[in-house]
Amino acid sequence: MDDDIERIHTPVMLERTIDLLEPAISRPGAVVVDATLGMGGHSAAMLARFPDLTVIGLDRDTQALAIAGERLAPFEPRARFVHTVYDGIARAIRSEGFTAVDGILFDLGVSSLQLDRAERGFAYSKDAPLDMRMDPTRGRTAADVLAEATERDLVKIFRDYGEEKLAQRYARAIVAAREEAPIERSGRLVEILQAATPVAIQRQGHPAKRVFQALRIEVNEELSVLDRAIPAALGTLNLGGRIVVLAYQSLEDRIVKRELARATTSSAPPELPIELPEHRPQFKLLVRGAELASEAEQEENPRAKPVRLRAAERIRSAT
Repeated sequence: MDDDIERIHTPVMLERTIDLLEPAISRPGAVVVDATLGMGGHSAAMLARFPDLTVIGLDRDTQALAIAGERLAPFEPRARFVHTVYDGIARAIRSEGFTAVDGILFDLGVSSLQLDRAERGFAYSKDAPLDMRMDPTRGRTAADVLAEATERDLVKIFRDYGEEKLAQRYARAIVAAREEAPIERSGRLVEILQAATPVAIQRQGHPAKRVFQALRIEVNEELSVLDRAIPAALGTLNLGGRIVVLAYQSLEDRIVKRELARATTSSAPPELPIELPEHRPQFKLLVRGAELASEAEQEENPRAKPVRLRAAERIRSAT
């Protein structure tokens, strides 16, 4: 099991992430939330490095929780696990007996487990049932969305969540194809998209990439969840606590950037001659802009190529 996990799962920006969190999570009795536990790569490294640290791992994916639970078993009881979507972070922390934490990590997007297991339906390169649910125990599948959404709804999904220029063309092709037979497998969806894509555009990249991203975001409500999760997470941090977020596409990163900007900006009205203490920012940024993985890491781990890291520290209590 361990060898297999190590083979398919290389945590992105592992050392940089731990370096940024270390001043907060190396304190005696520190608690960190791994809000996107996955297969536990970041958590395993933090638990091994900081012997007094407790990790609360959150994940909506029951398969991921089972794998991480086995991997992190040597660290129990310092390793805790909660089955939840990460906008439930405050409830999860309370359920483990804490009122606040010292560190939070979000490693967003689809996990190695979900991508590499064909039966989950996340990868357009592998024919599989069109599922795409991060929590395979509940909710609509991608096949359900393709069967039930109107053409107008599909256009909006592909444009808003995939930034797809051919959204109208693809939506029309899908609606026509589903009248002949349900679209239930990734291979058939790819065929429909390829047939609807002009040859010149096919040379610019795989035509299914943005559509699959859009369907995944729609199925899992990823952006609306993230909208709620970042402010909720910031509200749980102790003074001196730190948050690190790894985003892999521009829509996610835009939300993270916006929320961290709000948290690190004074709330004083512009007409005030001086900034009163209660208006001072509660957080400060720890990196300038969005930090990229090194060229060496991008070469070694292709999944690190699109990552954008942002981080902040609480410098003033909420009250």
